[in-house]
Amino acid sequence: MVFSQTAEYALRAMAWLATMPAGEPMRVKDLSVATGIPSHYLSKVMRRLVLAGLLTSRKGQGGGFLLSKEPREIPFIDILTAVDAYSTDGRCAFGWGQCDAVHPCPLHGSWSLLNDQLRSWAEGTTLADIAKDGVENRDLRVESGTS
Repeated sequence: MVFSQTAEYALRAMAWLATMPAGEPMRVKDLSVATGIPSHYLSKVMRRLVLAGLLTSRKGQGGGFLLSKEPREIPFIDILTAVDAYSTDGRCAFGWGQCDAVHPCPLHGSWSLLNDQLRSWAEGTTLADIAKDGVENRDLRVESGTS
């Protein structure tokens, strides 16, 4: 896929949290089991999402992680940016440092098209867009015992 493992894990964790009832925190241990993400890795990802203001962390009994905003207010671009998976620095895909339409590398045209489509998807898709299907899929997974 296009994304790093960290980015995929961040999207997976945030999508799962978006399917949970509002106000119910989820512990890393439980989220790890539900999403299949190793808990030590997930803890690091969750910390980055907290620092980005996308999650709230509650400590102690009944603690865990909650979305800090409504799912409709969290576009995928914010999640990807929080874990350094989306860069707007104009770095050249061919390895030339920087390139642009005036000084293109051999990959510039195709890479720019892919990047534009990815940005459009990431800016235009929020956790709310996937939450309904996510709840149904989560419930089917839990009922079948494969979580």
